[in-house]
Amino acid sequence: MSQKRIALLFSGQGAQTVGMGRDLAEAFPEAAALYRRADAQLGYALSRVSWEGPEAALTETRHCQPALYVHGLACLEALRSLAGAFAFHAAAGLSLGEFTAHAAAGTFDFETGLRLVSERGTFMQEACEATAGGMAAMIGGDESAVVQLAADCGVDVANFNCPGQLVLSGEKEGIAQAVALAKERGIRMAKPLNVAGAYHSRLMRPAALKLSGVLAGVEFAQPGASVYCNVDAATVSEATEIRTTLERQVTGSVRWTQTLERLLDEEQCDLFLELGPGGILAGLLGRTRKGAQCVSVCDAASVAAAAELLRA
Repeated sequence: MSQKRIALLFSGQGAQTVGMGRDLAEAFPEAAALYRRADAQLGYALSRVSWEGPEAALTETRHCQPALYVHGLACLEALRSLAGAFAFHAAAGLSLGEFTAHAAAGTFDFETGLRLVSERGTFMQEACEATAGGMAAMIGGDESAVVQLAADCGVDVANFNCPGQLVLSGEKEGIAQAVALAKERGIRMAKPLNVAGAYHSRLMRPAALKLSGVLAGVEFAQPGASVYCNVDAATVSEATEIRTTLERQVTGSVRWTQTLERLLDEEQCDLFLELGPGGILAGLLGRTRKGAQCVSVCDAASVAAAAELLRA
């Protein structure tokens, strides 16, 4: 069995792809059971939306967030069925993935996490529909220049994804202004994103307030591994701070670069398992620290490959 210090990484919204999880459910009874439990709890066939689409339905925030949550945990269950209950040292997730990381670490059970992400997705979709917001990726710019640009245009920094890749979020006019000014601020490329609204910005405040009410009624256990929150790029273990950071995350910046650096340097993790579709997190890790080992697990074939590595 691998003696490496393992960190689990869970995908965020934007990584979804129609068909995700179907072959996992066909190959692994443990994964199929999670999809059945999710369908029963939600009262609709999340499995069918995940496996058959249409893409527009899966992309809807209220469907997308629970779909990625279930898929990430289905990948983990499938991997455990082949590799055994391997120990992991730490867990983190991009935005929505922070909830999946907590579920993996035992902060709350599968059903509780599913309820939270389903309500979070609904609240965020409502906030998107009530505002005129947008987002834009800023590529190849100095971090301080991007932060200043956001301030000058009255928008927020939604994501610090990796060195040279930040995402701005806010009212459409402010985002358009930031895109127009980017070149003269030394930013190589400014790319508007095709999203439903301004995630991780002040425009999500109504969603954060509603989520706060739901979180207040949830019992949180101490995580069985280090779980990093997005807003502070720090570990959280007490119920009060978990509750607070999950609420703040809706409007706050995702400090992903700093999270990865801490997993590498402070936790000394030397094997990262990305549990979710797309390989996006592996790419961000590679741009944050060249040579860091990350294995992407998203389907039956990659589960088998990862299990072989863990058993070595």
